[in-house]
Amino acid sequence: MSDAPKREKTGEGVIDEALERFDESQSGTDFNRQHAEEDIRFSRLGDQWPDAIRKQREAEGRPVLTINRLPAFIRQVVNEARQNKPGIVVVPVDGGADVDTADVIGGLIRSIERGSNAEVAYDTALEHAVSCGFGFFRLSLDYAHPDTFEMEAKIERVANPLSVHWDCSSTKFDASDWDYGFISEWVRKDVFEKRYPKADPVSFDGDARDRISDWVNEDSVRVAEYFLRSPAKRKLILFSDGIARREDEIKKTPGLIEFLVAQGILPVREREVDYHTVKRYLLSGVQVLDEQDWPGSTIPICPVWGDEVIIDGRRHFRSLIRDARDPQIMYNFWRSASTEMVALAPRVPFIAEAGSIPQGPEGEKWRTANTRSHPYLLYNKNTAMPQRQPFPSQPVGAIQEALNASDDMKAIMGIYDASLGARSNETSGVAIKQRQLEGDTSTFHFIDNLSRAIQYAGRCLIEIIPSVYSARETIRILGPDEAPKVVKLTQETAAQQGIDSPQDDPNARLYNLATGKYDVTVKAGPSYATRREEAANALIEIIRAQPDLAPIVGDLLVDNLDFPNAPEVAKRLKKMLPPQLQEAEPGQPPQQPQPDPAAMQAQADAQAKQMEVQQRAEIEKAKLQLEAQDLASKQQIEQQRLALEAQFKDRELALKEREVQFREALEQARLQDGQIARQEQRADALMPEREKMVAETETRVGQLSEAVAEIKDAQSDLMEAVSNLARIAAAPKRLVRGPDGRPIGAEVVMN
Repeated sequence: MSDAPKREKTGEGVIDEALERFDESQSGTDFNRQHAEEDIRFSRLGDQWPDAIRKQREAEGRPVLTINRLPAFIRQVVNEARQNKPGIVVVPVDGGADVDTADVIGGLIRSIERGSNAEVAYDTALEHAVSCGFGFFRLSLDYAHPDTFEMEAKIERVANPLSVHWDCSSTKFDASDWDYGFISEWVRKDVFEKRYPKADPVSFDGDARDRISDWVNEDSVRVAEYFLRSPAKRKLILFSDGIARREDEIKKTPGLIEFLVAQGILPVREREVDYHTVKRYLLSGVQVLDEQDWPGSTIPICPVWGDEVIIDGRRHFRSLIRDARDPQIMYNFWRSASTEMVALAPRVPFIAEAGSIPQGPEGEKWRTANTRSHPYLLYNKNTAMPQRQPFPSQPVGAIQEALNASDDMKAIMGIYDASLGARSNETSGVAIKQRQLEGDTSTFHFIDNLSRAIQYAGRCLIEIIPSVYSARETIRILGPDEAPKVVKLTQETAAQQGIDSPQDDPNARLYNLATGKYDVTVKAGPSYATRREEAANALIEIIRAQPDLAPIVGDLLVDNLDFPNAPEVAKRLKKMLPPQLQEAEPGQPPQQPQPDPAAMQAQADAQAKQMEVQQRAEIEKAKLQLEAQDLASKQQIEQQRLALEAQFKDRELALKEREVQFREALEQARLQDGQIARQEQRADALMPEREKMVAETETRVGQLSEAVAEIKDAQSDLMEAVSNLARIAAAPKRLVRGPDGRPIGAEVVMN
C-alpha cells in the first residue's frame, strides 16, 4: 500500500477490537512463537549451549565449541525448492470462462511475480518454515509508478515471521478462514511524524518477542497493519443463458441489463448469498492512521507452515530441526570434550642416553622440541640416537559419541550423506539416487506446504485482478517461456463484442478479466530455462540415435539452444522443412499453390541428375576422408607406441629408484642392528656390578631383620615388666608395725 494515508480518523471501536483480537492471537500462539524464537537462535545464531554450562566452562578455561551442522540441513531443503519453483497455473471452472482468458490471467500473475521479485518472498517464507516452524509472505497494492494513478498487485516478503499474528481459531491450512491478521513493525519517531503529521506517536501495544534489538529504543513507535474480515450478504441473479451474475456488478455496468434483455436473456432466479469483505487498518497506539478496502474476500497474508501437529485443539507448528536440537547439543559437547582431551594430553618426551644431547645452541633446540618446530635435531657422535615415545591414544570414546550424535541428527531429519553431497556407503548411481530421493521424501511436506501457500496467493490474485486491472486498455503478461506480450482488455462480455467463440482470432481479441470463474493449480518443477536445456539434450540424443531426423527436428533443437542469433537460425532451418511440415507464421501469407505435374516432373529429373552428380562428388569426398582417416589412424598408433615406450622407460627408472631406496633402507637397518648389539654389550659389562649391588642389598636386609628381632625381644621384656608393676599396684596391701607396735610401713599381699 502507499505510505500516504487516504483517510485519518479516531476509531476507538476499531482500536479496542484490534487490541482484543491481538491479545487473543498472542495467547493462542505464544507457545508456537516461543519455540520458533528458540529454534532461530539455536539453528541460525548458534546459541546452542545452556548459559550455566557455558559460563562454568568459560570460567574454568575449558573449550566451549559450537559446530553448527543444522544450517546445512536447512539449506538442503530450501535450495531444493529454489531449483524446483512452484508455478501458478490458471484454469477455467465455469461456462463464462475460457482457456485463452485463463492463459492471460496466468501470464499476468507471472508478470506480477517477476515485477515484485516474488521468488525472494517464497524463499524467505520457506526458510522460516524450515527453521522455526512457520513463515509468511503477503500481497499488497501500490501505484505502478510515481507518475500514474494505476494500481498494481505485489507479492512481498515478511522478513520477520514473529511480526505476524494470525487468527488462532482457524482450522484450514491456508488463511482462507482467518477473520483477522496483524503485521507490525517499529518506526522511528521522526519517520512516523513525517508519514503521519497529525497522529500522536504512541505505540501499538503488541508482543515484544518480535522486536529486533536494534529496532527497539525510546525513539521508536510501533505501528500495526490490521486486516479485518467481516461477513455480508448480496443478491445473485441467474439469467436464461445459464450465467449467474451479481446484482452489484450489473449495477456497475450501465446498459448491461438492457443489452441482455434485447438479446432475449432474462432473469429466471435470484437468491441472497453470503460473502465477506476485508478492510485494512493501519493502527498506532490510539489512532487509526489509515483505512482502506481490500478488493478480495480473504486476508492477503499467505502462511507457509512447517510440520503441523494438533493436540488438545491447539495447532503446533514444528520446524525441521526441532527434534535435532538435543543431538546437536551432544555433538558440541563431545567435540569439545575430545578437543579438551587432546589439548591436555602430555607432550611425548625423548628418551636419550646420558651425554647424547649436545650443549649450546643445539641443546636449546632439544629443550624446545616439544613447543617449536625445528627442521632437524643433532645428537652427539658415538652415542645412541634419542628416541621419542609413542603418542598416547586418541579419545576414541568421545569421537565415537560425536559420530553417534551426528548420525542421530541425520536420522531425525531424514537427510543422509547422499543428500548432503557427501560420500556414503552407496556405490552405484541408482543407490545414491534412491538415498537422495529418500531424503527428499522425508522433507517434501515443507516444499508442498509452500506450494499450498502459493496456490492460496494465486486465488487471492485471481479475486483482486478484475478490480485492479480491468479498467486498463492493455496489460503486459509473460508467457511460460518468460517472453513478454501485450494484450488488450475490455469490460464487455464476449456476446457484447460479437464473438461467437472465445477461440476465434485470439490475437485480435479483447479480454474481459471479470467474466467467468477461474481457479488455480500449482505445478512444481524445474524452471523454463532448465526445461529448455532438457529438451535440447533430448533432441540431441534423438538425432544421435536417428541421424535421418536431423533435417526434421533441427529447427526445434536450435530454438532450445542459448547462443546469439539462435532464433534466426531456427527460422531459417524451419524454412528448409518439407512443405507438409511447414506452418505459416502469424501475419504471413499462405503458401503458393503447387505447380503443374509436368513442371514438377522436369524439376524432379533435374534434381535427380543434380543429386547423381552430388552423390559422385560425395563418394569421392568420402574416399578422401577415409584415406585421411587411415593416415590419421596410423599417426595416432605411432604416437601411442612412442608414448608407451616413454611410459615403459619412466617405469624402469622408477623401479631403479625404488631399488636404490630399498638398499639404503637395508643399510640403515644394518646400522641399527649394530647399535642394538653395542647396547647389549654395555648391558653385559654392567651385569657384575649389578650382582654386587644385589648381594650388598641382601646383606643389609639381613642385618635389618636381626635388628628388628632384637627390638621385638626388648619390647616383650618391657611389656612383661609393665604388667608386673600393674599387678603389684593392683594387689591388696597390709600395715606393718614395729616392735613397739607403731606402724612402720606397708607390704603387698600376693595371692
